[in-house]
Amino acid sequence: MIVVTGAAGFIGSYIVGKLNKEGFKDIVLVDKYDDPLKFENYQTKSYTETIDRDHFFDWLARNGKFVRIIIHLGARTDTVGQEPEIYQQLNLEYSQKIWKACIQYGLPLVYASSASTYGDGSLGFDDDHSLIPEFQPLNLYAQSKQDFDCWALEQKEHPVFWAGLKFFNVFGPNEYHKDRMASVIFQAFNTITDTGKMKLFRSHHPDFEDGEQSRDFISVEDVAKVILFFMNHRKDSGIYNVGTGKARSYLSLTKAVFKSMNRTENIEFVDTPEDLRGKYQYYTCANIQKLRNVGYNESFFSLEEGIDDYVCNYLNPDLRY
Repeated sequence: MIVVTGAAGFIGSYIVGKLNKEGFKDIVLVDKYDDPLKFENYQTKSYTETIDRDHFFDWLARNGKFVRIIIHLGARTDTVGQEPEIYQQLNLEYSQKIWKACIQYGLPLVYASSASTYGDGSLGFDDDHSLIPEFQPLNLYAQSKQDFDCWALEQKEHPVFWAGLKFFNVFGPNEYHKDRMASVIFQAFNTITDTGKMKLFRSHHPDFEDGEQSRDFISVEDVAKVILFFMNHRKDSGIYNVGTGKARSYLSLTKAVFKSMNRTENIEFVDTPEDLRGKYQYYTCANIQKLRNVGYNESFFSLEEGIDDYVCNYLNPDLRY
């Protein structure tokens, strides 16, 4: 069986659906099932059972010999939260327990890191292990992900195989419960539907024009393909960037959403809230050469292709994956 943590969430529920399409049905879903908005993410999936995250390690002690791999995607993902003890508990300590359990039961581990660990990008976006300890994250979420990456690299004992995946800006179906943490594509679709226009943050950085703040946007479908690659590859352990290798502006993204919705462009700029300005990444772009070097040769959706698929096949008909 395959264990997926965070299985009721955005990427977790999508990977469960992807596994189903690949013929895997013996899947254990681990999450905190306290958000009714997440129910639709997994209600139509095929799985063996659901486990509350607080009971997972007791369950694993009884069933570890039956598990094939743990795909650990569960985390507190709020990037503006101000409760360090919550990030410490859920993103660092819980992940450490999973790492140690994988060693104990001889299990491979694929876990979610984040491109937010790169901070303001001044040190680049290279996933070379020697550079990772130098990164300076800008918020508690990112710091917790950074702390676990560094901890993992310091360990003398490792799971039989492990891969930490630094996800860049992921978008796609099943993120509908994420509110302000949902992708700009999802927020743009809803705002344009309701008002006919979209507001973007002005730039407060002299090197960037308004709307030219850029990210490496990646479809959740492409993320799922990378996860399945490592699930089957099971060699070349380490930390890897998972992006497209191309940075695109928020202005380009918003124009693509208008086009996919067949709406006339109507874009306004507003000041970035004061509490976000010092924690804002103006540019991210994954160096994916390391991923390519270990044999991942799949192409990625372009931003326009990914948005068109998301809007036309999921958002317009109001469907999950």
